[in-house]
Amino acid sequence: MDRLSLAGTELQYLHVCAFFNSRDEEYDVLLPFFKEALAQGEKNIHIVNPDNTEDHRRRLGEAGMDTPHCEACGQLEVLHWKQTYLDESGSFNKDRMLATVDYLTGAGRDPAFSRVRIMGDMDWVFAGTPGAADILEYEAEVNEVLERNKQPAVCVYDIAKLSGAMMMDVLRTHPLTLIDGVVQENPFFTPPQDMLKELRARKRA
Repeated sequence: MDRLSLAGTELQYLHVCAFFNSRDEEYDVLLPFFKEALAQGEKNIHIVNPDNTEDHRRRLGEAGMDTPHCEACGQLEVLHWKQTYLDESGSFNKDRMLATVDYLTGAGRDPAFSRVRIMGDMDWVFAGTPGAADILEYEAEVNEVLERNKQPAVCVYDIAKLSGAMMMDVLRTHPLTLIDGVVQENPFFTPPQDMLKELRARKRA
C-alpha cells in the first residue's frame, strides 16, 4: 500500500481528530494530505459546510489541484453536510451516517482508486443540530467501520467551539490527534466498546 501521511507523520491508525484555530491553519496542514492522495491514484471525499463549498474548491485549486478534472473523473468528491451527516430535515442520525461511511469505504468504494481518504468538517455539531448529542457515540463506533474497511478519515474540529469537557471526549474517541500541526498517538483513546458503555451510562444517570 502507498504512503499514508499527515503533517509529515506516517499514520498507523485510520481515525484522526484534527483541531485547528482557523481555516487557514486547517488548509496549510491538510492540503499536502489531499495532494498525496491524488499523486498516488487515491480518492478524496471532502465533507464540508455547504456555505464553504466553493471556497473549498478555490483553496484546492490555488494549491495546485486540478479540481474540475478531479471531480469529473471521480478522484475528488466534495459533499456537504446534508448529503452525509444530516438527513433531509437537517437532523443527525448516527446509524444512517455509520452506514454511509461503511458504504463509501466498503461496498461503494470505487475500485479504480487504491484508497479513499475522507475529511469531514464537524462544525455542524455546534449549530444546534437535532441529534448532535449522539456525535460521541458515532465517533466511537466509526472506528470499527474504518478499521474493518482499512480506509482513513480525518474529523476536523474548530478548537474555539469546543468546551474542555467536549474536547476531552472527542479526544477519547480517536486513536490519533492532530494539534498545532503535529500528529500524535492519543494516550487518552478509549476502546470503542468501553467508551460506548460509559456514554450510555451517562444517558441513564
